Amino acid sequence: MEVVHLKDGYIKLGQALKAANLVESGADAKAVIQEGLVMVNGEVDTRRGKKLVEGDIVEYNGETVKIEA
Repeated sequence: MEVVHLKDGYIKLGQALKAANLVESGADAKAVIQEGLVMVNGEVDTRRGKKLVEGDIVEYNGETVKIEA
């Protein structure tokens, strides 16, 4: 499980995918999120700007990312 550490209390979903090296660019993040391929806390979320906070779990392409402070 990959871990992404917060700097400002939250991170946006697209930024978290990039920070965890699950996508190469913001455009790639936008595409996979809008296609419904990303799950946040067990549910599909299509909002690239969704604010993730400590404890959130992101799943994409068989990989899991945990958001920590």
